[in-house]
Amino acid sequence: MNYVLVAVNAKYIHSNLAVYDLKAYAKAHGIPVTVREYTINQPREQIMADIYRQKPDMLAFSCYIWNISLVRDVAAELHKLLPKLPVWVGGPEVSFGAESFLEENPWAAGVMRGEGEQTYLELLEACEGQGNLAEVRGITYREHVSGTPGKARDFLRVNPDRELLELDRIPFPYEELTDLDHRIVYYESSRGCPFSCCYCLSSVDRHLRFRSLPLVFRELQFFLDRRVPQVKFVDRTFNCRPGHAKAVWRYLAEHDNGVTNFHFEVAADLLDDEMLTVIAGMRPGLIQLEAGVQSTNPRTLKAIERVMDFDRVREVVVRLKTGGNVHRHLDLIAGLPYEDLESFRQSLNDVYALAPDQLQLGFLKVLKGSRMYQMADQWGCVCQSREPYEVLRTDWLSYEDVLRLKQVEEMVEIYHNSNQFLHVLPECVRLFPDAFSFFDELGKFYLEKGYLSRSHTRLGRYEILQEFLALLPEGREHMAEYREWMLFDLYERENLKSRPSWATDLSRYRQEFRDFYGEEARTHTFLPDYGDCDARHLAGLTHLEVFPHLYGENTAVLFSYRNRDPLHHGADWRRVRLK
Repeated sequence: MNYVLVAVNAKYIHSNLAVYDLKAYAKAHGIPVTVREYTINQPREQIMADIYRQKPDMLAFSCYIWNISLVRDVAAELHKLLPKLPVWVGGPEVSFGAESFLEENPWAAGVMRGEGEQTYLELLEACEGQGNLAEVRGITYREHVSGTPGKARDFLRVNPDRELLELDRIPFPYEELTDLDHRIVYYESSRGCPFSCCYCLSSVDRHLRFRSLPLVFRELQFFLDRRVPQVKFVDRTFNCRPGHAKAVWRYLAEHDNGVTNFHFEVAADLLDDEMLTVIAGMRPGLIQLEAGVQSTNPRTLKAIERVMDFDRVREVVVRLKTGGNVHRHLDLIAGLPYEDLESFRQSLNDVYALAPDQLQLGFLKVLKGSRMYQMADQWGCVCQSREPYEVLRTDWLSYEDVLRLKQVEEMVEIYHNSNQFLHVLPECVRLFPDAFSFFDELGKFYLEKGYLSRSHTRLGRYEILQEFLALLPEGREHMAEYREWMLFDLYERENLKSRPSWATDLSRYRQEFRDFYGEEARTHTFLPDYGDCDARHLAGLTHLEVFPHLYGENTAVLFSYRNRDPLHHGADWRRVRLK
């Protein structure tokens, strides 16, 4: 029998831990399974053709917000070609409301609800004749019942929920995988979440389970030995059990291979002093931390049942920034109850003041199965009927406000999260009452000029920013300085092949630059890592730039591209005196 598991990922670099876990669990019990992975950017016909060529005897799809429409389309077309093929679905997008999903999608044989390893195994055993569907817990399925002569009717059967597994019973899913160099690898050391945030499906499973530490260490060493670029822990709140978190972080610090980066979702206010001390001793770039703030409005936090001490969050995030070795990612959610435009302005300003490396401005998604879904009417929360079920308006936020925040989100993504405007952005924000005002006004400018609907080069983004600043009296007055900060940002990212038209003319410095590189080729005072290079190669592999309005006409900035900041990937730079 040929059993095929299908994952449709958002991007090629993503992987699907769920199907790997199901495959590994089935194999450990003697049943081989084929996994096929695709992306939502592939043509539907291509995905359907590839699945058809597998000649499956049973097919199962892993379903999420980002892929459910594509899964529906592909499965419906396959059903026309293979009407007798049993097609099962599982995952968070179908686990809640399984009966209505089956009623709306006649091609689906059944839904695996919730945790899938044991459920999928028992489905396979039923296909092998070693069991029957009536005894498989955690499924909702079609049962064909004889009706009038020559006809059969479908009845939907809802079996009892599945009991939860001990995590150590799930085999490590990556032993046989070889293509890990260009993918983000997902790993879990725990399941469940101790918190009750009403917008989140993780709060549905309050039963916390942990993989034993010796097993976790052995599996992390697998990634370290293979120098996998990035491993993302999918634990919902990694540091909710302090001893577990500290042990894992100590292991990574002691066994660091100098390459692999590990990503963790944490509750920032639960990072205690001992955890912060362990983190402070890590290689820059070894770990990155993502913390959901969501809002700083106390009434909002109470309404969504989110427990958070923002004063402690502020203290922790500032301390992490001072350490300079950890990428800090903070999240906000727009559209929560009691959060109007002014309240969200305050939330964004509070979080922006912490100078996170990434500030993710998301919008509330009203997910089936969450308590938010049940309480939406109470808060006047109107959301999209189709995935991603994003908020359209609430009693506190109009659709006009939502559109305005969408513009703010895009400006934050372009000008803050890209890390391409690290030096000029703080100078721009200072021209406005607060960070929200800057991003808000810049978003309005993009809208008025029609720039939101166009694609722009990186250089084009700088030119748009200049055009925007030129509308402000202080921006016009100090445009030379702003252009130099932009030029600094450009060269810190890459050794440009051609200079922007608005850059300072460096022709008068040619001899000074030749003298500098000639001396450096002899002494390697500033570029010790370039000992194999002569003056000509040094000039080609690095860059000298003069910023007369920032540092004066006799000082240059030397950018070295062999050595980069591990957090932002900017070139190493230093100021040098010209003779």
